[in-house]
Amino acid sequence: MKAAVVPTLGASLEIRDVPVPEPGPGQVLVRIETCGLCHTDIHAARGEWPVKPKDQLIPGHEGVGIVESVGEGDLPVAVGQRVALPWLGQACGHCRYCVDGWETYCTSPSYMGYTMDGGYAEYAVAWASHVVPVPDGVDPMDAAPLTCAGVTTYKAIKVADPKPDETCMVVGIGGLGHLGLQYARIFGTRTVAVDVHDDKLQLAKDLGADHVVDARGDQAAQLAEIGGVDIALVTVPSPAAMRAAHAALNPNGRLVIVGLPADNRLELPVFETVLKGISIIGSLVGTRNDLAACFDLHARGLTRVVTESRNLDDVNACFEEVLAGEVPARLVFDMR
Repeated sequence: MKAAVVPTLGASLEIRDVPVPEPGPGQVLVRIETCGLCHTDIHAARGEWPVKPKDQLIPGHEGVGIVESVGEGDLPVAVGQRVALPWLGQACGHCRYCVDGWETYCTSPSYMGYTMDGGYAEYAVAWASHVVPVPDGVDPMDAAPLTCAGVTTYKAIKVADPKPDETCMVVGIGGLGHLGLQYARIFGTRTVAVDVHDDKLQLAKDLGADHVVDARGDQAAQLAEIGGVDIALVTVPSPAAMRAAHAALNPNGRLVIVGLPADNRLELPVFETVLKGISIIGSLVGTRNDLAACFDLHARGLTRVVTESRNLDDVNACFEEVLAGEVPARLVFDMR
């Protein structure tokens, strides 16, 4: 099968012909139809995070495809079913976090496209317990970004406990942010979109943002003029953007961080945090139930996914596109 492989961390990916993997007990073999390109894939390929991925990695944790065969066991999915292969490849199911409904913080997880091979290939093996069925009404091109970008921002806003009379700001209207903006509207908040690119600002307007802020200008003044914000979801891996979002928060505001800076550092003022009762929340993707909710919302016509199709052969050029900020929202490798 064709696969994009990381030969060594930091090197360009190589398109290789590799054996089709075999599903073991409790696993399924999925013929990949589409796989989104997440910035995390770039971090993984370059080994930029403290915990390194597996050797000879095949990235990709937004894979969507058809179950081709199954391993031994009484499995919750069947051959012929369309499923998504999310970031959380497997959780143990018995640690305190899994039992309490927080499986994304499992103490012994496996991660798709990081500790196990992912969807940058024609086939991938996944744990049957953790693939998520894709409803018939959701196109595979849309399902791929929802599998990470969607569920990540949905869960991030959900844990901020939004109220209908509050204002939610989304910083970065890209692959994650354009979906986060829509979820903020679905949760009933007023919305503010922040970006530095004209096309992204226009996209935010098209998606119905109540306010649009061009961060190339005086962001603080623009946000003060609308009365500040109660929730700030920062989707970009920029400490400067996180600090600016923190400064815009009203008392009892919540700063929710999903972007991971390569240098793993963020400094925030303690005085203002304490006096305004600000909460700093880190949010890691979402559970299987959260992803099912994202698929349901999309099947009901409540969200729009902005994508551009790409060929897996062009994976390295696609990485450069993402790093340059030249993509409209989400690039998706189409392998149908």
